[in-house]
Formats: sequence, C-alpha cells, structure tokens
Amino acid sequence: MLRENKVKRMIREGKMALSAHISFAEPALVEVIGYAGVDAAFIDMEHTSLDIPAVENLIRTAELMDITPIVRVPGHDPNIILRVLESGAQGIQVPHVQTAGQAQELVKAVRYAPAGERGAAGSSRAAGSSRAAGYGAASWPDHVKRSNEEILLLAMCEDRAGVDNLDAIAGTDGVDIIVVAPTDLSESLGLRGKFDELRKVYTDVAARLRKVGKARLGVPLGHPAMPFTAKELQALGVVYASLHPAMAARLLKSFREDVQRVRAELL
Repeated sequence: MLRENKVKRMIREGKMALSAHISFAEPALVEVIGYAGVDAAFIDMEHTSLDIPAVENLIRTAELMDITPIVRVPGHDPNIILRVLESGAQGIQVPHVQTAGQAQELVKAVRYAPAGERGAAGSSRAAGSSRAAGYGAASWPDHVKRSNEEILLLAMCEDRAGVDNLDAIAGTDGVDIIVVAPTDLSESLGLRGKFDELRKVYTDVAARLRKVGKARLGVPLGHPAMPFTAKELQALGVVYASLHPAMAARLLKSFREDVQRVRAELL
C-alpha cells in the first residue's frame, strides 16, 4: 500500500529532495542509491527499454530502501500511467508537457475523482487487487484519499512551447512540480553551450513559478547542458533535483578511468 511520500514531505519542510537516475532493470542499483542516501529513485521509461514488470520490481526495491519511486513514463498515454500507478509509483514524471490542456489531461490520468478521472478497480469495501492498493488490503476510500494526497505529478517543460505556456501549466490544479530539463530546452531554444543565456531562462522560469504560487521547480543537478551547483538550485527555489551523471555514464566514467590508469602503468 502507498506510504508517505518522502519527497513530498521534504518539499513541505522546505528541503530539496535528491534523486538518482535508474535506467537498468536491476533492483540492486536501487539498493545502492538507497544506501548512498538519495531521497528518490528516478526510474526512466522514456529513454530506456524498461517495461512494466521491470518497473514494478524497481518500485518494490525503492520501497524497501525507504526512498520515493518516481517513474518517468514514455509519453502522455493514460493507460501506461495507470499501469505504473497500479504498480505502486509515488511519482509520475511526464516528458514534453507543452500546454495547460495537456497538463489537465495528465491530472485526470493521475488523480482519482473528484480531482481527476483515474481508472478505478475497487469497490465500497476493498481497493481492488493492484499492488498499489495492497492487493485489496486497503479500503477503497482510504486508497483513493491516500493516492490523491501522496502521488506527485511532475510535468516536464523542456521545449519552447512548454516554457511559453509555463504559467498556465504550473497553475493547473494537481500538478506538483515543473521539471525544466536543460538538454531538450537548450536545443529547442538554440542555446546549446550558451550557459549564460540558458541561465537567464531558468531565472525567469523560477520567478514565474514563484508568481503563480502553485507548482514548484525541479532541475537536474550537475547536468552538462546547464551545470548548476546545489547552492544555485537552492537560490532558484528548486525542491527536486536529479543527480548527474546518470547511472550508465557514472559506470562508464569509473571503469574508463580505471582502465586508463592501469594501461598507463603498464606502458
């Protein structure tokens, strides 16, 4: 059954939550990041081959490590979102949200009525047989209430249209975090490698979100396309940051450095 969302609690407490990118169908990696002290597992379905059964096992491991499982789904399909939620995800991160209309449709997919239109598989007594509902151990009213309270909806505004419509997207009831991803954004705005100009965009985005006063800001930490420091993100008002480099890049960098060091010793 859904537990308290650690990331959501940290946001209420005025803290910045940290996540680590999971791109492999290997629960041991979620254990590793949990022992490392992160607050959330950022499970990526958009840029990987992860399927629902693999994601469910990664979510299960995140729960065992007492960290928040946040899943980036591959698109806006409500059927995929529903299956990920039924697997126990405590956060749904959606790429390329460009309009308030899209944001409203995502809220419908993530929230139960009356806040949304998430598909229901329960009754007046039990909350159906999904993993998220404890396979029927939770009552339906409790499951609905807890799901609507604890699940995070993160909308990614990562291109020109999303930034142009940021105020309306961020003002949509039910959207918790606006994630501004630097790679796609810098490409969309023609600002690849232009750190000073891209930084101005982020400063403007942060100011606009503060003015709207609803959804909070999420930005990657140490991303090569816009390498913010932790203090810089804190100053922008960021409440959720994914740590870079991603898992595959971390492993490659570590092994490559070791191999190069050993090769150099053998010359």
